[in-house]
Amino acid sequence: MTEEMPKDSVTIGDIFQARDRISSHIRKTPLIRSRFLSDYCGGEVLLKLENQQKTGSFKIRGALNKLLQLTESELKRGVITASTGNHAQGVGYAAQLVGTKATVVVPESISSKKLKSILQYNMEVIKTTRAEDIEYDAIKLAKERKLVYVSPYNESAIIAGQGTIGLELLEQIHEFDDVIIPVGGGGLISGTSLAVKSRNSDIRIHGVQSKAATAMFSSLRKGEVVGVQEDESVAEALLGGLIKEAMTLELMQDLVDSMQLVSEKTIRDAVHILWTMESQKVEGAGAVPVAYILENADLFSDRTSVSIISGGNISEELLKDIISTR
Repeated sequence: MTEEMPKDSVTIGDIFQARDRISSHIRKTPLIRSRFLSDYCGGEVLLKLENQQKTGSFKIRGALNKLLQLTESELKRGVITASTGNHAQGVGYAAQLVGTKATVVVPESISSKKLKSILQYNMEVIKTTRAEDIEYDAIKLAKERKLVYVSPYNESAIIAGQGTIGLELLEQIHEFDDVIIPVGGGGLISGTSLAVKSRNSDIRIHGVQSKAATAMFSSLRKGEVVGVQEDESVAEALLGGLIKEAMTLELMQDLVDSMQLVSEKTIRDAVHILWTMESQKVEGAGAVPVAYILENADLFSDRTSVSIISGGNISEELLKDIISTR
């Protein structure tokens, strides 16, 4: 294999190849019906439980697809990434699998649970002040140290890996109307949308962010990547902003039908409902699709919708706080 620059586009063929490449290393996560949410909105609501994936989130899919394609010389150099927690765990897991060293740049605000989980993969952890700066700092360090940079979202191998969720959906359910997907940098929604719309272009794709972290929402509205001030959020995995070269913006412009924001209170409500009604431990970012249903139930009446529950890496302290304040 020869070293190549990352491609600047992704195809459905890339997603099928990613599935073949990573399938033996991941879990095919369950798709379950939510009786509570189905009754709430008067439709059929299904939950794709990536909180039950290895490392506790979907991020392992893209990380594996990227690292399993590295050349021998790239593996010797080692990899570096930027993450608020979940992507780092995916990269750490994949790095151990392929036998390379991994470094991650994280924000000072990273949760203690996610930091502890990252450290179990023997990654070098470098902290920076703001979540919005972690990508630029990691890219700079990659150049200085001659490491392979593994983007959280901005390359075809990552997007194709995340898109394998869409292929699983198409195997698990033959007909559905809507997919509701959390959005940070846009890798998950870009890959999943491409996969499901390859079967049926009429499926509606809804992207959701917190009102505390609106980088993609604001960028889509303006038609170009814009910087935004991010606030503290229970959905901290969606923080981090976008780099100016984000290929996911163009993909989302083509594939996503609706991009909306939900309140922090409703995200907390969604975490509580998933715990009490579905027995699912879900982090804030993973709960934003359910928050969207709670705020917009009429949109899903008499329709079959799938919510991508993207992760379950929530601290016990935060989960207890959410449950106790209800």
